[in-house]
Amino acid sequence: MIFGRSGSGKSTFALALSQAAGLPLHHLDKHFFEANWIERNYQEFLNIQQGIVESDSWIIDGNSLQSLELRYSKADLIFYFNHPRWICYLRVFQRLFKKNSAIDDRASGCKETVSLGLLRYMWSYEECVAKPIDLLKEKYPSARFVEITSDKEAEAIKNKLAKR
Repeated sequence: MIFGRSGSGKSTFALALSQAAGLPLHHLDKHFFEANWIERNYQEFLNIQQGIVESDSWIIDGNSLQSLELRYSKADLIFYFNHPRWICYLRVFQRLFKKNSAIDDRASGCKETVSLGLLRYMWSYEECVAKPIDLLKEKYPSARFVEITSDKEAEAIKNKLAKR
C-alpha cells in the first residue's frame, strides 16, 4: 500500500514496484473518479477497494483518507511518502506540462489539473494523516510501515525490492 502527499512520487514508485514484483497495481484516483472528474458513488468506491484488498496480492497507490484503514488493515507493507511540501508543489505543477505516459492513474477524460482545493489539501496533508497513522500503526502492528522522505530513499527501496 502506498500513500502520501500529491506530487511525492507515489505513482512512479508504485509502477516501478509493480513491474519489479509482478503484482497488480491499482490507482485509487482511477476508481474514485469516473470520466471527466465525476466522483463515483462512494459506496461503490468502497466496494471496489474491498474487492481489491481481498485478492491475494496487490499494490494500491492513493490517498482516500476515509478508507485508509480498509487498505491498511489488509496490507503487509505500507509506504508513506512524506516528501517536503515544496517538492510536492513543484512536481504537481510540473506534471501539468510533462506527465509520465506510462502511469495510467486517471479515469477517461481526467486531465491533469491543479486547483486551490488540491493545494490546500497538500498543505495540510501531514496534519490530517498524523493521528490516523499513529492509530493504525498501533492497531495493526504486524503491517510493516515505511516512511519515505526523499527520492533517494525511494530509489534505494525500489532497488532492494527489485533484487528479491
